[in-house]
Amino acid sequence: MATVLDSVRALFAPNNTFTIDAETPADVVARENLLDRAMGPDRRKKSSEKIRRGRVPADGLAIVARDSAGHVIGTVRLWNVEAGIGPDGAPVEALLLGPLAVDSAHEGRGIGGALMRAAVAEAHKRGHGAILLVGDAAYYERFGFFADKTRHLVMPGPFQRSRFLALELKAGWLEGAAGMIVASGRKLA
Repeated sequence: MATVLDSVRALFAPNNTFTIDAETPADVVARENLLDRAMGPDRRKKSSEKIRRGRVPADGLAIVARDSAGHVIGTVRLWNVEAGIGPDGAPVEALLLGPLAVDSAHEGRGIGGALMRAAVAEAHKRGHGAILLVGDAAYYERFGFFADKTRHLVMPGPFQRSRFLALELKAGWLEGAAGMIVASGRKLA
């Protein structure tokens, strides 16, 4: 049975410059090295990173881009979180996207966009209601992420309100949600 990742792979098959694939355990060192280069030495101090620490990504939502030799040249992961409390008093389940990174030697080739489209499509296919992220609004708005959906939500620690964005995969999913974003996914073994 074809997956969303298969469909995204097919979109880029004709150019043979990169493919979108599920992350494997063999990709860990390459992914971490890529993130260190792309995000700098302070990447682990960010509020988003604190939420992810000690957790594993949401099932099926760790995605990489590979060059024609199979090397990891891009990465994106999504994490299970609770996006505050809903009007009914129950936690609002959501995903936190990040980090998204592309090796600087491969920037400008649509890899980041392909990773974003694959991540959003796979999250939608898996029935998730919303995706949150902290990032550049000018970049992420083209994928449907906007700050108005997060106006009553807060990240732990410092964050820039204008960079705290959300995409509802199910209409109204974040309506009335308010409070702190907290990790809810599986913990590392």
